[in-house]
Amino acid sequence: MADHFQLRLVDSRMLAPTVRHLAFERVDGQPLAFVPGQFLQVHFHYDDGTPTKRSYSVGTVGDGSSPVQRVEIAVSYVDGGAATKLLGELPIGGVIDASGPYGRFCLQAGDVHPRYLLLATGTGVTPYRAMLPQIEQLLAKGGREVVLLYGARNETELLYGEEFEAFAQTHPGFTFHGCLSRQPRAVPRASDRSGHVQGVLAELAPHEGRDIAYLCGNPNMVDAAFAALKECGLPVPQIRREKYISSR
Repeated sequence: MADHFQLRLVDSRMLAPTVRHLAFERVDGQPLAFVPGQFLQVHFHYDDGTPTKRSYSVGTVGDGSSPVQRVEIAVSYVDGGAATKLLGELPIGGVIDASGPYGRFCLQAGDVHPRYLLLATGTGVTPYRAMLPQIEQLLAKGGREVVLLYGARNETELLYGEEFEAFAQTHPGFTFHGCLSRQPRAVPRASDRSGHVQGVLAELAPHEGRDIAYLCGNPNMVDAAFAALKECGLPVPQIRREKYISSR
């Protein structure tokens, strides 16, 4: 059963023009036990008193096995959104109600596929950030490869991009491709790709005997990539999906 608790804001910064990174600690001082890929729900009320909630993936990079003290999430700006108002205006020290963790969008210990294809758009990249310690352990075993295709309109929207690129530089089995659909970087990088994630996917030539795929982010991308992977012959059990829908 999911735990209910309060979170106190300890840090806040803008990741992109419309995305904020928030770091919390539990008010009760307890660490949060979660599996990378899981999410929390933030509980609050509309102005008329109606209760509601929003879901946010935990983006904390821990050691991959122990509970964490800092609970980090990425929040997209939604014009007129109630959650945007709550979290965008929350001061350092402010408290919110939350519950969790929830979800099964996680790396499975029993997977034996040689290559992992991780696809994301927007804040859908957050769970992959939390998975980095697990990916490091996976690569250390040898015989594995992980490729992250991350779609954004321009370089300012590549959330945590510098972290993924730094990880790629120190872990030869990990490849990061920033897929820019609107505008290339001012200083292009060799790993950049032009276009949408689902279009760049063909370059990787997905194969059922080699790949397992994770799709997270905009529903249009998830659906298009899912269809493309099936056309390449990947069975549905080898395609895991999580759609991110911005709620007001």
